[in-house]
Amino acid sequence: MAEVRSDRDPATDVYLTGTVFLDIIFTGLDSAPVRGTESWARGMGSSPGGVANMATALSRLGLRTSLAAAFGDDMYGEYCWDALSRGEGIDLAPSRTVPGWHSPVTVSMAYEGERTMVSHGHEAPPPEEPAPLCPPPARACVSLLEPGKREEWLGHAARRGSRIFADVGWDDSGRWDPDDLADLEHCEAFLPNAEEAMRYTRTDCPRAAARALADKVPLAVVTLGSEGAYAADGRTGETAEVPAIAVEALDPTGAGDVFVAGFVTGTLADWPLADRLAFAGLTAALSVQEFGGSLSAPGWVEIAAWWQHVKSYDDQDPAALRRYAFLDGILPAAARPWPLVRAVPTIGFRRQ
Repeated sequence: MAEVRSDRDPATDVYLTGTVFLDIIFTGLDSAPVRGTESWARGMGSSPGGVANMATALSRLGLRTSLAAAFGDDMYGEYCWDALSRGEGIDLAPSRTVPGWHSPVTVSMAYEGERTMVSHGHEAPPPEEPAPLCPPPARACVSLLEPGKREEWLGHAARRGSRIFADVGWDDSGRWDPDDLADLEHCEAFLPNAEEAMRYTRTDCPRAAARALADKVPLAVVTLGSEGAYAADGRTGETAEVPAIAVEALDPTGAGDVFVAGFVTGTLADWPLADRLAFAGLTAALSVQEFGGSLSAPGWVEIAAWWQHVKSYDDQDPAALRRYAFLDGILPAAARPWPLVRAVPTIGFRRQ
């Protein structure tokens, strides 16, 4: 990223805001839990979750990341703050600690290539002083759109020159009305999954959905699960599709967030559209081989190790691998002297 930054750029590459959860992940379940029985998982991990998934993925890819979130003053909140700030180098200056508020928690159970989640939490009390309408200057901002709700800060950030990337959650109302996503007018890219894209566009094909969304936002990117991803550029008419990388998935938690982080990285680095799609899909694929959402995100060393491996072993489709030849020109030569932090079964241990 240093090669594409200029002295005129803001100190922050990416700003994002949202809810931080403590994630507790169970893996190694042979099937879904059965009512009235006790299930034992062969693996367990704990890590910061929610918006922390994307913040960590961005930071591990070398982007200077700033996060605005509320943290409880309980041990869960202390752990999440320390893991993100000291562990991942994320700027938490816009964040706050809320006395007497307990951290939201998500329990995720991974089985049969999917996961089921149960969450608990309460909305954080409002800050004593209202949050500023305009966030700190940043090259990009990432937001999760909520149907029917406008976020004023997005418009301010866009007018200030930030490039806005948006994902969207499931529409519990069942309306799936594109007019409910008014903040798309501020966005450079919109990255829903196939089901969400088809419901918002009333289409039965995710590729057709992406092309329809490109009439509303400059760049529409639709994730296709095991098929990869498809993108349509409404400004140029360019489309691109990249197949998924074959991996053995341990835990898919946070893979969508890691995909967005990879795509934002490639966009800020001015890569071609197909390269951005491929890189985003690769980072997501590498993340599902580890526990948890945030601490499963790969860094450049892990990406380089994967590339060296697949060039040496015949365990991937050769045609698909040619799509990743661009990595030879961007992977760093220097190796990190210590491994990335990964999710661990407990957060109770104290550093000596």
